[in-house]
Amino acid sequence: MVDRIWLDVPYAEKDQAKAAGARWDPAAKRWYAPRKGMTALESWAAAPDVPDLLPGEDRTLGEGLFVDLVPSSCWFTNVRSCVTPRDWERLRRMITHRAGMRCEACGAAEDRDAKRWLEAHERWVYDDAARVQRLKRLICLCTDCHTVTHYGYAQVRGLEAKAFAHLVKVTGMSRAEARQHIDMAFTVWDVRSATTWTLDLSILTDAGITLKRPPSAEKRPGVAAATLAAERGAQRPARARTDPGEIAARIAVERGIALPRPTPASPQPAPSAPSRPIDRAVPGPRGEDPPSLLHRLFRRAKR
Repeated sequence: MVDRIWLDVPYAEKDQAKAAGARWDPAAKRWYAPRKGMTALESWAAAPDVPDLLPGEDRTLGEGLFVDLVPSSCWFTNVRSCVTPRDWERLRRMITHRAGMRCEACGAAEDRDAKRWLEAHERWVYDDAARVQRLKRLICLCTDCHTVTHYGYAQVRGLEAKAFAHLVKVTGMSRAEARQHIDMAFTVWDVRSATTWTLDLSILTDAGITLKRPPSAEKRPGVAAATLAAERGAQRPARARTDPGEIAARIAVERGIALPRPTPASPQPAPSAPSRPIDRAVPGPRGEDPPSLLHRLFRRAKR
């Protein structure tokens, strides 16, 4: 490959970098300076690459595709929200390249026409006694697999049918097995959402990644409500008729019902998170889909 003067350009700043003279290398999927001495590009000068294996990372944790719900008390305080945009670009580049530019769950490559991208997903372990949520792995997933892992978020965004079909296709589970698997994931989520967790991102700080303070537990419901409202506004065009589910979802988002304030309950053991799809059929509710995330949250709000 031709020697390049590489740059670390966050996606949100690509237009400014391009206007300042940066060029895009489609093979490396990275911006570069076409010549030395371009002072307008100095703010994007590349930092050292992130090591392929982060200190303390377990790359065997959570193999395959499964629903991996983030507790509601931790919504929108993921890795991306805790690192600077430039460091996130460095992490994203490392994660996708070490995966061979393929999804680590289904093997798919990026496809612009299909609007399928390669994205970073976090695998966590939870210390119930210490109430610590510890990052243990970063994994490369395609958009479709990432949507499955955040199944509750897919429900809120109106993507449940697509996510369910992709889960069945990739894992080979029957519909009944997939329903049981999803219900198990929500059982774990219900328990963990009652706790306020402290994030442990030491595998990043030990690799030289700069962190910024995430939103406090008191501010997370507002951040989540605003983000979900923006998502729905961007994805749902105005329609002449609005069904009751749409109304309920909008009220939940606007009033923050979807994010009940976590209570400092006594530590209690949570069911083990599914590390792989179940391998035997367990009949689900006949003729019924699992309750959506919004329905579960409405029930929690009424308690």
